[in-house]
Amino acid sequence: MTGSEESKKFDHKSFLEKVSSRPGVYDMRDHSGKTLYIGKAKNLKNRLSSYFRATGLTTKTMALVSKIADIQLTITHTETEALLLEQNLIKDRKPPYNILLRDDKSYPYIYISGDDDFPRMDSCRGRKRQKGQYFGPYPSSGAVRESLHLLQKIFKIRQCTDIYFNNRTRPCLQYQINRCKAPCVGLVSKEEYQQDLEDTRQFLDGKNQQLIRSLIKRMEDAAESLDFEEAAATRDKINHLRAVQEQQTVTKSAGDIDVIGFAQMGGNTCFDVLFVRSGRLLGHKYYFPDFKLEAERSDYLEDFMAQFYVRLFASRDFPEEIVVPFELTGADTIEDAIQAVSGKKIKIKDKVRSERHDWLGLANKNAQQNLESHLASKSHLNQRYAQLKGLLDIEQPILRMECFDISHTMGEATVASCVVFGPEGPVFSEYRRYNITGIEPGDDYAAMAMALDKRYQKLAEADAAEGAGRILSLLTGVRGS
Repeated sequence: MTGSEESKKFDHKSFLEKVSSRPGVYDMRDHSGKTLYIGKAKNLKNRLSSYFRATGLTTKTMALVSKIADIQLTITHTETEALLLEQNLIKDRKPPYNILLRDDKSYPYIYISGDDDFPRMDSCRGRKRQKGQYFGPYPSSGAVRESLHLLQKIFKIRQCTDIYFNNRTRPCLQYQINRCKAPCVGLVSKEEYQQDLEDTRQFLDGKNQQLIRSLIKRMEDAAESLDFEEAAATRDKINHLRAVQEQQTVTKSAGDIDVIGFAQMGGNTCFDVLFVRSGRLLGHKYYFPDFKLEAERSDYLEDFMAQFYVRLFASRDFPEEIVVPFELTGADTIEDAIQAVSGKKIKIKDKVRSERHDWLGLANKNAQQNLESHLASKSHLNQRYAQLKGLLDIEQPILRMECFDISHTMGEATVASCVVFGPEGPVFSEYRRYNITGIEPGDDYAAMAMALDKRYQKLAEADAAEGAGRILSLLTGVRGS
């Protein structure tokens, strides 16, 4: 380890003489002891030496190196151990020069309850605590809602809560619009409902062809028995399923696969992840990681996957295979790390054919389009900030805006909402809501004063912001109104 006084430049030469060539993690710190960057290396000596080359360093890397006052090392047995430790430290310390994916939410699933005479279907997130079957994950709650709506239309499985179901005395609106068979009041037998449930499971498992063949056989049997109403209903199911099948990409060999697309433009990067489960393409989700240090695209991909699959493993459903857009130098290390946290062996592939090749092309195309849209939106936002800056006649650039609104119901249950905007747009993690009490019902001015008090009083008391005086003036002005 090497330290230095604040006034003394970091002596990298003497430090590098003592560095081991074994795998490990390095923690770069500034003069105050705050972590700047955490990295891992297969060979610590070679990796750290690259930061102190006389030439070839990017501007961002030079800025990082200029702030280094100390580098702390942790030796590990393997590069995989180093990667796991690196991700734990990044999660704990949140260094400013490391990327931090904001994807801590768990993915949604479609859930079919167990131990019920008439099981229900619903969406869920988080750990799979309830007894039943889970299908997914889906990339967003919108994708789950769309799938549930389709399933309800075709198979008519109930989606109401157990409390609602157990207290019905007559069919609800879902029965009236032909979206449910009203098992709550006994309008469907257990046998028929279980058959619809099994059809739903087959559909969610991606067994569309098998399901359609089974439905055709049932339709023919119903017609032979002169049950033409049942035959017509089964025919409608078949037509719905065939229409859905035409809109979906389904592989002949079912499997759980993540496909990662990549795009880069103007120093910005986008990754688009397609989720394929049981051979069905469920949707996609895109990310714009803010890489603080310039590197090769393979390094960017490795950093992204390390955080996406290792650091955020608690909220991740692991596929059997990951398709990447180009050769990944550290593929073996990532595979071993994923197996260490999930207990599941996963294969990373970059050379693929047939359906996987088509999916990869789709993921790359999505990444490119999303990046172009992101950059256009960012440019438009900068223009708006510039116009607002001129309108307000201020010299400093606008780096942060906080906007407040008051809402209530006929003067009762008053709530104040605060939304926050930064240079990149909305900062959703800093949105806040405040319950407002002790004011005259309907007095929006008093409600606003209380909301601003709650939001800024601590800053004003501690004099933690330059605008504290202006905030107090604003509060006084609002109260005076």
